[in-house]
Amino acid sequence: MQPIVQLSGLSKSFQEGGRTRPVLAEVSAELQAGEFVILLGRSGSGKSTLLNLISGIEVPTAGRVTIDGTDITRLADKPRTLFRRDHIGFVFQFFNLIPTLTVLENVTLPQELAGRRGAAVAARALHLLDAVGLADRCDAFPDKLSGGEQQRVAIARALAHDPMLVLADEPTGNLDEETGERVLNLLLSLTRNAGKTLIMATHSPEVVPLADRVFRVHDGHLVETARQNPGRVWEEAVAALPPLPGRVAG
Repeated sequence: MQPIVQLSGLSKSFQEGGRTRPVLAEVSAELQAGEFVILLGRSGSGKSTLLNLISGIEVPTAGRVTIDGTDITRLADKPRTLFRRDHIGFVFQFFNLIPTLTVLENVTLPQELAGRRGAAVAARALHLLDAVGLADRCDAFPDKLSGGEQQRVAIARALAHDPMLVLADEPTGNLDEETGERVLNLLLSLTRNAGKTLIMATHSPEVVPLADRVFRVHDGHLVETARQNPGRVWEEAVAALPPLPGRVAG
């Protein structure tokens, strides 16, 4: 079966002050349709960079990203942007809702950008807002919503155009623990039920046992954690968490 995501020798470096800073080095992996994949790693390890490369937001220094048979690294800027618009949903840590648009308008925006408008588009958006428990807030603006509500809108928006692949970058990073748990359960439930592939960068160890596959980004490399020992998976997940304020690391 052809993998939905194939990473082949993927490397990424940035230029900073006349020096080259490598972030990822020859990362390779194959992910199958419908999998829930977690990326663990400390802040600055390259998790967000890897998601940006998979989505085509950034281009690699070397290597390839192939999504459902399309090598997106060979696409020019505009075709790559259109591919992302049509096939990938993204849930960001900072919500990234457009403040001048209502909740409903934020959710319908991905389809409108693809040239789809009308009653069917609005109906799908309302269906997703109902699924995330916010159908009654469709006319509200983002600044009237709590952080958890804004992230639920962002999840509905990410699924509005029926993407084959959903990427989530620390989706609960700006939420309290209880709200974050509800948002994670909602995101996983909606993507599972729709058969989507979900790749999530997270510091939340409670979702690790729910994942099909768990990878750690460490020293520029992507290392898959064996699932035969759930206890060790949990320990490694906790080890990936940043130090708490006032706590001595190490």
